[in-house]
Amino acid sequence: MPGYEFATLEWIWTESSIQVNLPGGDERILPGGHDQVVALLSHLGAQGWDVATCAGVSNWLLWTLRRQR
Repeated sequence: MPGYEFATLEWIWTESSIQVNLPGGDERILPGGHDQVVALLSHLGAQGWDVATCAGVSNWLLWTLRRQR
């Protein structure tokens, strides 16, 4: 039965900090600003991920990503 797997990408731009959580417990914390976030979202998009939601407040953005299994 088809379904989705989910991941998150979190960016705190005042700290230039990006955190990516992928299925299977794969967590990455990377330095980066706007250009790195765009590059990372593009890279994940090329792997079949799309943005399901995005939330933001103050200096923080959180994307929920999904990809069909």
